[in-house]
Amino acid sequence: MRNAFRGFGAVFYKEVLHVRRDFATLFFSLIIPILQMVLLGFGIDTNIRQINTVVFNADGRRQSRELIDRLKNSDTFHVIRYVESDHDMNDAIIGGSARVGIKIPVDYSDRLLHGMSAQVLVLIDGSDSSVAGPAIQVATAIGLDESLRRVLPQSAAFAIDMRPQLLFNPDSRSPNFFLPGLTAILLLNVTTFLTAFAIVREKERGTLEQLFVTPVRPFGLLLGKILPYFGIGFFELCLIVTAMRFVFQVPIHGSVLLLAFLSLPYLFVSLSLGILISSKAGTQGEAMQLAFLTILPSIFFSGYIFPRETMPYIFRVLSYFVPASYFINITRGIILRGAGIQHLWTDALALFAMGTFLLFIAARRFRNKVIMA
Repeated sequence: MRNAFRGFGAVFYKEVLHVRRDFATLFFSLIIPILQMVLLGFGIDTNIRQINTVVFNADGRRQSRELIDRLKNSDTFHVIRYVESDHDMNDAIIGGSARVGIKIPVDYSDRLLHGMSAQVLVLIDGSDSSVAGPAIQVATAIGLDESLRRVLPQSAAFAIDMRPQLLFNPDSRSPNFFLPGLTAILLLNVTTFLTAFAIVREKERGTLEQLFVTPVRPFGLLLGKILPYFGIGFFELCLIVTAMRFVFQVPIHGSVLLLAFLSLPYLFVSLSLGILISSKAGTQGEAMQLAFLTILPSIFFSGYIFPRETMPYIFRVLSYFVPASYFINITRGIILRGAGIQHLWTDALALFAMGTFLLFIAARRFRNKVIMA
């Protein structure tokens, strides 16, 4: 029986030394789960608050201002802008800068003063189902409460009739909401993981050093690595959009060509991120762990599941550094809201800037390796 455990102590001691010296393994095993728990615990808030709202107050008198104050004080609606026309209100919702539009008609105060029912139109962005439900409930509750305060004599009608109207996804179909956002996550998975292993394989095979002594420049090396996977990523996008449209019956209200064009900066930044990871990682296992670090922020801090407006300020700022945040606005904007280039060009520009920065950092790392070689 004693012979069966012979050498246990030596092997145990050797493995402890190995684990202690392998700082990367210890870091990913112990620190990363705690870090993820802290980020998600503080950053995720399922209570929908401070929904970006635009108001078209065609009445402008005291009664209408009181209603707007009630909406603002509810902590559900955050009025970001007052507009002067229906076109401006619709444009803000289509562009994604606002999730709710409230229109108070020009005769709102007159109807209340004459003991008649006044209607208020509440337009809600149905492309985000997590926002639509609370917005309808709170708006209706405020209208009911205001009606109780202004009981009409000899009438069973409500003094204030809130008329919620769900835009873009009136049937509240889950595929319409989840699949356009899921496109960003799937593309990130494919492109980042493919390129994350590209240079690591060269390192493990010993062929990376051979490339360093050739006339190939760092940018040429990286672009040569990226372009084949760029084609794979674009083909994957075509498959995803085709399945979304014909298998899951998600209507595409905008231009498919515009979607394809604005997807190029996102593919670029995802591939650049993968290249940067592969320049840092020494093995394929380490590259996989680093690539996984990009997945959780892209799911939870991009607005895919939880609206970014509900996040604490520091995490809302962090979400601006998550590329999926911009691409999800592009996919939902074009597919569900029918948005155009005038609404989405800033998102594409931000993605291109991120991709250029990441590629520049990766090129510098490889340039330093070339000099050392």
